[in-house]
Amino acid sequence: MVRVFIASPFFNQEQIDRVQRLENALMRNLYVIDIFSARFHQFKHLTFGSKEWRRVTFHNDLKYLRRADVVVAVHDFEGANVDSGTAFEIGYAYAMQKPIILINEKGSPVNLMLSDSLHAYLNRVEEVASYNFLHMPYIPYEGKVI
Repeated sequence: MVRVFIASPFFNQEQIDRVQRLENALMRNLYVIDIFSARFHQFKHLTFGSKEWRRVTFHNDLKYLRRADVVVAVHDFEGANVDSGTAFEIGYAYAMQKPIILINEKGSPVNLMLSDSLHAYLNRVEEVASYNFLHMPYIPYEGKVI
């Protein structure tokens, strides 16, 4: 059984819908015991953007990232529009030698630093519902890199 950390932007309705589908797909996976999704850890009792909110949010995310067995990241990048938080979490996970599953529903080219750091590449969020997190099959990214 694995603990999954979701690395994904959730700033607009399209992104929220995608991460909700991802959460639901992971909940259906027989090998997943725990899921961390930052959108459920927003510390609404603190003023958004304040020093205290920033400190608490940053350290909480890293605590759950370190605790996770695997990171499932959403590649929501289009051109120069990269979610820096998601990119940071992917880099941190790679440095900690955690397997990274990258989901790219938009089919946009992947930066080589992401393509060469991932363990599995998926085209649809729903594919994680049946992904074998116990054996962690390697699925390389075969598309165009930027």
